[in-house]
Amino acid sequence: MRFARYVFIGAGVWGVIVLTPLFFLVDVSGKHWLPPATHPHFFYGFLAIAMAWQVAFFIIGSDPRRFRPLMIAGILEKLGFVLTSAVLYAQSRVTASDASVAVPDALLGILFAAAYVRTADAGR
Repeated sequence: MRFARYVFIGAGVWGVIVLTPLFFLVDVSGKHWLPPATHPHFFYGFLAIAMAWQVAFFIIGSDPRRFRPLMIAGILEKLGFVLTSAVLYAQSRVTASDASVAVPDALLGILFAAAYVRTADAGR
């Protein structure tokens, strides 16, 4: 249980730290890619959803046994970005450095899966 708690609370803290500055860096991202100002609802919508998931990670971490089914959604949330980045890279639609930002999510997805497996025994 302790492992799952640390993994999910740590993921939530990491996500809040990484995502919060993006709310203030919309102009910076527009220097390398199409400016988000042309589609701010997608940019800020993504950030809002991603931040909501950080709250979900805190909730899972507060009682991993109780919220174990929600871990599956957390795994899918992480692996969805990883797989999308891998496919885009394989199609040469993003660079290796752009795809590499998915590495922390890949690690967290693996840790989430490990936490899911480890909490199965704790429920018995």
